[in-house]
Amino acid sequence: MLGQFIFIVVLIAGFGFFGFNISKIRKNIMLGKSLDRSDQKWKRIKTTLLIALGQKKMFQRLMPALFHLFIYVAFLFTSTELIEIIIDGVTGTHRFFWPILGSVYVLLINMIEILSVLAFVATLVFLARRNLLTLPRFQMSEMNGWPKIDGNIILYLEIILLLCVFTMNGADEALFLQGKSHVAGTGSFGFIVSSFTAPFFFNQFNVDTLIILERIGWWGHILVVFSFLNYLPYSKHFHILMAFPNTYYSNLNNNGSFNNLKAVKEEVTKMFDPNFDPYAPPPEGEELVPDRFGAKDVEDLTWKNLMDAYTCTECGRCTSACPANITGKKLSPRKIMMDTRDRLDEVGKNKRIHGSDYNDNKSLLGDYISEEEVWACTSCNACVQECPVNIDPLSVIIDLRRYLVMEEAKMPSELTGMLTNIENNGAPWQFSQADRYKWAEE
Repeated sequence: MLGQFIFIVVLIAGFGFFGFNISKIRKNIMLGKSLDRSDQKWKRIKTTLLIALGQKKMFQRLMPALFHLFIYVAFLFTSTELIEIIIDGVTGTHRFFWPILGSVYVLLINMIEILSVLAFVATLVFLARRNLLTLPRFQMSEMNGWPKIDGNIILYLEIILLLCVFTMNGADEALFLQGKSHVAGTGSFGFIVSSFTAPFFFNQFNVDTLIILERIGWWGHILVVFSFLNYLPYSKHFHILMAFPNTYYSNLNNNGSFNNLKAVKEEVTKMFDPNFDPYAPPPEGEELVPDRFGAKDVEDLTWKNLMDAYTCTECGRCTSACPANITGKKLSPRKIMMDTRDRLDEVGKNKRIHGSDYNDNKSLLGDYISEEEVWACTSCNACVQECPVNIDPLSVIIDLRRYLVMEEAKMPSELTGMLTNIENNGAPWQFSQADRYKWAEE
């Protein structure tokens, strides 16, 4: 009864704290401007199944995709075992589903054990990739400090979790072989990995020690799961949960199709309307002038931009494909999303502590992202194409540019000359329309 009581307290505390953190993140995301992504529901479901569940874009790079798949599928199957652990913890039973499912249960646990071995190998590979190999996208400046530590913490937790699973199953297998398991009955589970490891690692222990080892594995498993669950909202691995809603709300328009600013579009439409009366009062409820053209801070971005920031895996595929970054420019699309998330966390925390009207006199543009980064972008959409979970760094960059141009009248001198030529000559080149075809005279 004491064990059940402690487990229920841990269960309530674990899920309660997780729910509290999720509510904070949801409020932060809702600080963004409204955006309608309720169209084409079936296409959105298909996109989610292919991209988030099916890992389609991960396989643009085969070897990392395979190792990631081992961990991903192991995570999905281990979640089913977690249901049994929760039932056992609350009711005081042991392997609740075994007498109900019989051989199906053994098959399921065998699959979990095989996947766990593959996940263990994949975890070691990823640790080596991050710490021993010098992959350029893991050595960039934005990955120094906490991002590198964060990536390693999850992998260490994964190893501890897998060791707990094999300790729990191996000790239980050894107990079953001696007829001393918590579950009444005879014979062995026949778990494909544990039946092999139990004679080598656990048979030399007496029954009391095996029971302790099985309980250490069981409690270690559930405590690591709850630790992992409550660490996710503070980690880049929050994408495990966010990938699904983020891909569902993906931008389904063709890459390169920019959205129009509503206020500007309406003004241009009125200019072409011969019946428009500039002196007529505006319709009731119509916004005359938007609060801001483009985006200076996170609250000027859409809620989807902010969801993108929380979904970022920091894998760096966007940056490794960015032509500006490849040629030595300061821009890193990954850093754009990381900075957006960091600034959003800061704004959300300030509003919770000081109230919704608090202003810390800082902004995303300037304090986190420099003008040099914004103007280095070629708008090629390579970052959008590469992202495994359909994050769109370009839309953030474009809105930051819009603010610089339309609010601050700031732009590189090369663009100033081009825009002047378009205004005067109807083309970006410095000659009149009448001279446009002279290049072909000879």
